[in-house]
Amino acid sequence: MLQRVMTTMKQTPAKIFLFLLILLLLVFWTNRHEFFDHFQTQPPAKTLDFNRPPETDRKKIQVVSTDEKVTMAVFEKVHPAVVNISTTTLGLNDWLEVIPREGQGSGFVIDRNGYILTNSHVVAKAQKITVTLASGKSVSANLVGRDPDFDLAVIKIPPKYVDTVAEFGNSDALRVGQKAIAIGNPFGFSHTLTTGTVSALNRGIRTDRGTRINQMIQTDAAINPGNSGGPLLNSSGEVIGINTAIYSASGGNQGIGFAMPINPAKYVATELITRGRLARPWLGISGISLYPGLADDMGIPFDKGILVVEVVPGGPADQAGLRGGNREVVVGNIKILMGGDVIMALNGREINHMKQLSRQLEAFRAGETVRLQICRGKNILELDVLLTESP
Repeated sequence: MLQRVMTTMKQTPAKIFLFLLILLLLVFWTNRHEFFDHFQTQPPAKTLDFNRPPETDRKKIQVVSTDEKVTMAVFEKVHPAVVNISTTTLGLNDWLEVIPREGQGSGFVIDRNGYILTNSHVVAKAQKITVTLASGKSVSANLVGRDPDFDLAVIKIPPKYVDTVAEFGNSDALRVGQKAIAIGNPFGFSHTLTTGTVSALNRGIRTDRGTRINQMIQTDAAINPGNSGGPLLNSSGEVIGINTAIYSASGGNQGIGFAMPINPAKYVATELITRGRLARPWLGISGISLYPGLADDMGIPFDKGILVVEVVPGGPADQAGLRGGNREVVVGNIKILMGGDVIMALNGREINHMKQLSRQLEAFRAGETVRLQICRGKNILELDVLLTESP
């Protein structure tokens, strides 16, 4: 018995040693990579997987979607016509000293004679205008004309610097959901492209001057400060609008941008280039919008339309035979000339208030004829009015 106990005690250290050896081997095997990496030197560059030449028997296929191809083709076609516009204006610092201030925007070449279309607010009050072309060359530009109400302006560079002219599309044919591509210089980053869709049409926005611009294109293509004046394009690379404003609480893009449709912009650009100003159509009347209470007080059988108060002598409306008020009536402590015609429609479109009449007249040009439907007494008449330029 004693001999068996002594034999067991002699065997125990050997078992413990064997157990510890097996445990050490397991730990070493688990951490073998870290152990060898500690003694390994830096590998040669050519042994790295990404530096090895591709296998000759394996063909690489670069997948480019149709949408990507369209976007890339539009950029290659149009970006040479897009320019960066830098302006210098004069302002006052805190000590009322006159100092120069720098501004930036975008524009695009619309004619081989060097005419460039942009936003009015980009070049407003500019003492110096510098255009940077796609090639990187900077050229001085002159202001041809601008119209703050439409927020459009035309500047000009020497024709010898023009390589590419932007092609106009038809903004009247736009539909919500179409692809929209914007190219401009947001925050001074030249020739930046963003994509989105036409989110809505015929939006109205109010400018910093307090005027309202109607028929605007709404897009979710990213538009940021510096994009103003750049082109909004369709999938054919045609200009469908001029990026004008963003709706943002932070000052940056939040997916709501606005562009002036190219069709009215084309007319404004033509007027600015050929006349130096925009000839606005003029009807030559003053009036008040009717509403049910006012119509009842005045004994007018209609509660919608415009009561003509005065007709400018010799103006378009006067030449067409429109009549203003001829007797003074007090309504709610306000003196109003009564007895004039009531304008009910313009070219078949119902007119309910003065703002609506003004917006509809914006679609016409001086020299065009419009047809007014009026109520005179109990008779419904139609008069053709030749619009003239606003004095």
